[in-house]
Amino acid sequence: MWKWLHPYAKPERSYQLCQTLLPWFAVLGGLSLFVGTMWGLAFAPADYQQGDAFRIIYIHVPSAILSKSLYCTMAIAAFVGLVWQVKTAFMAMVAVAPVGAMVTFVSLITGAAWGKPMWGTWWEWDARMTSQLILLFLFVGVMSLYKSFEDAQQGGKAAGVMAMVGIINLPIIHYSVEWWNSLHQGATILKMGKPSMAPDMLWPLLLCIVSWVLVSSAIFLLRLQNEIVRREIKRPWVVELALQNSKQQAPNNMSTDRG
Repeated sequence: MWKWLHPYAKPERSYQLCQTLLPWFAVLGGLSLFVGTMWGLAFAPADYQQGDAFRIIYIHVPSAILSKSLYCTMAIAAFVGLVWQVKTAFMAMVAVAPVGAMVTFVSLITGAAWGKPMWGTWWEWDARMTSQLILLFLFVGVMSLYKSFEDAQQGGKAAGVMAMVGIINLPIIHYSVEWWNSLHQGATILKMGKPSMAPDMLWPLLLCIVSWVLVSSAIFLLRLQNEIVRREIKRPWVVELALQNSKQQAPNNMSTDRG
């Protein structure tokens, strides 16, 4: 059943797949991000209690949801790399870590900005906020541990173990508002039953979530391409690719010089 995945264990095939998917994710992500953000910030109705301050939800919620999804993706890539010794999986793990760290940082900053007018404080050491901060440290820890090894394969294994151990933090983040007393509100859209949001507010939020997934995927694909080339720099297919790119750029440079 999984035989169709086997060819993509080869870095060259993974690079080609990234090359094919990247323009689609980038274009669709950019358009949906613009439409969703403008829809939410400018045209969605104000909340009857929070007023216009609630509009930060269109940045905070997508980043908060995606931060956990990206960590789960990183942990799965680490598991595949450790169990089946697929070096491309370690490359994917390394490529997704900075994207996850960036998204998690945005969720913390926007959460603090939202908390100030609602709670009267920028930060509160409640369970949700603290566990989300730990998630950021885990992303940074995986990147730092990988970079601390001269051998990339050994660094990938060590970082992979850390990524897998850290996945225990994900259910803590998700259920923290139920397990402990928290200032943070409970689930709004990711809950059983009907979401507790008006459709005029919900649809732009859903579009923003999709757009963040697409844009983050595009950044991940670009980073994975770079990581593959960096790790495979001496391989014949990378040398051939570099020669092809130089040949394509040469006519453009000549036409520019003549102009």
